Amino acid sequence: MKILISGYYGSKNGGDEAMLAAMLEVLREMDSNISATVISLNPEYTKKRHKVDAVKWLDVFSIIKKILAADLLISGGGSLLQNVTSRRSLYYYLGIIFLAKIFGRKVMLYAQGIGPIRGTLAQKLMNWIVNRVDLITVRDHGSLEELKNLKINRPQIFCTADPVLAIKAVPTEFGEKILGSYGVGKSDKKVIGVSVRRWNNWQNCQASLASALDKLVDEIDAEIVFVPMQFPEDIKAAKATAELMKNKSVVLEDEFSTGEILSLVGCTDVLISIRLHALIFAGVMGVPMLGISYDPKIDRFLDSIGEKPLGDLDSVTAETIFIETIKKLDAKNFHNESLLKNLREAALKNARLAIELLYKK
Repeated sequence: MKILISGYYGSKNGGDEAMLAAMLEVLREMDSNISATVISLNPEYTKKRHKVDAVKWLDVFSIIKKILAADLLISGGGSLLQNVTSRRSLYYYLGIIFLAKIFGRKVMLYAQGIGPIRGTLAQKLMNWIVNRVDLITVRDHGSLEELKNLKINRPQIFCTADPVLAIKAVPTEFGEKILGSYGVGKSDKKVIGVSVRRWNNWQNCQASLASALDKLVDEIDAEIVFVPMQFPEDIKAAKATAELMKNKSVVLEDEFSTGEILSLVGCTDVLISIRLHALIFAGVMGVPMLGISYDPKIDRFLDSIGEKPLGDLDSVTAETIFIETIKKLDAKNFHNESLLKNLREAALKNARLAIELLYKK
């Protein structure tokens, strides 16, 4: 059976690549006969990293050929159907779905984070196209509400969880080796992992974070390690934050595989993150996490595991970051294990539903 996967792949974003890795891992485990092709910004990168066929995202004729050859189009995961980070991307992903339906192919929205959708035209197109897909799974209740507000109700809709939550934990020895090459982890010091990204008006967050990290070094002699999720953009953001610090920190400057990032996160004692999938990696690896919100998806994920963000980019303070990090370091039960277990089962449900749809007559 042939599937075509549409998403933001090939951009060297650790979170998006982890979603694709998790989707492929679980689908292949459930059905070894599945053959996958991925629509990618960088087909050669995707082929090498994920061992799949791939086609260029703007090569319309090749995409149509792959749609005609496919039994199912999977659109997802991630926040593809929104127009806050990019207005044009919404129309692109809706266009791929529209083409698949024109050619009579089954379409599934796979663990999507829906919205926000701004503007009358965008909302009407969402309603008209998405109401014609065959199956929808969304990764959180906030996305479910967005669909309800857009009056999208014709397909079967399930609230599941982010695909990455279905990925297996990995040994920490890979991360230990990488950290060792940077001179980290050779003592009994607490290791504070930090994942940052540039965003509009993030200067307050950047300054607050740098101040809090300095205080963690001064008060508990912590080691600070910046873990990039998107290469090389997050390295630049991490260096800019590290330069605001008075104390020494380490910025990891290499591009890492999904397994390597998971292992690195597993080596930290607490992870502080603006990146959603860095937080999800912490959940997978059983590491205490603290999130700073720049998008509703951060709040939605943290809420799903009984947590709240430290604040948003404008409101977060150094004092809050410091106090909550100390609390996490001292806590015996740092997050709700039963909620994370339920989310893993929900993430696996995405793949089960996809396979059911694939074989449905």
